[in-house]
Amino acid sequence: MLRLVCVFSTAVLFVGKSFAQEHPQAATKPAVDQLIPWLLDEGAQFRGIPFSEVIVDVTGKKVIPFDAKNEVDQRVRKAIAAACDETIKRLNAPDSPIQKVARINEASSHFEDALRELLSSTPGLSCDFPKTSDGKIQRSGYPDLRIVYLASKRVFYLDPKLYAVGSRDSSFRTFYFEPKTETNKVRDNAVHFVVGFENQPSPRLRLTSQPSEESESGNQPRNSGSGAPNAMWKFTRWDVVDLSQFKVKLKAEFQGSNRDMYRVEAIVASSAK
Repeated sequence: MLRLVCVFSTAVLFVGKSFAQEHPQAATKPAVDQLIPWLLDEGAQFRGIPFSEVIVDVTGKKVIPFDAKNEVDQRVRKAIAAACDETIKRLNAPDSPIQKVARINEASSHFEDALRELLSSTPGLSCDFPKTSDGKIQRSGYPDLRIVYLASKRVFYLDPKLYAVGSRDSSFRTFYFEPKTETNKVRDNAVHFVVGFENQPSPRLRLTSQPSEESESGNQPRNSGSGAPNAMWKFTRWDVVDLSQFKVKLKAEFQGSNRDMYRVEAIVASSAK
């Protein structure tokens, strides 16, 4: 799923301590005043952050590396591979609901649903949508699926991604993790996987523009009008990626909603009613 991440709290976790150590005189300043200088610094401290460290600091849980020599890991990898093959087969079918989707960004839930169904039906495994700390199922946010090897209770998180042919090496941001306590879905020490599905749009799709870098599926084509019935997608390959060595970048943003902006006391002019 595509999501824009607010990573302000992660900035505090990773750079706040370091800033206080380097500038002890700033310890008495408000937190935001301490953080701003770091946000203005585009140095290396905001790049190459180990995702495993982000998870530990935000959730208290460990990212377990995939072990190719571990029998359980081998079995789960084999099950995921089989589920990915069958998912592509199903969604490439002419009568698949996904073939009527005009924008590939709208297809993510179909992959999640198919993988969940297939993995849940695999003997020895369970697969479901991970729950937040208050026990609620939340489809949005990382990760999308939680797999359990029932005999050992070993947990694997799986997050499907879609990307267009030719965009595999794109520098556009396609992975997001939002560090919020109330919506956190990483509640286990687990192996973390991303599975990327490559898609080829049909020539019948009229390409009119490219999405912004906020698009989770990357450099994807869009259909401009009511052409959904004619939209066709072909999924050509998949890759399962171990995130234990994955490194992320920090993008700090100040955000506000319409409610924050359009306050009565702040409006200085309006159109005639």
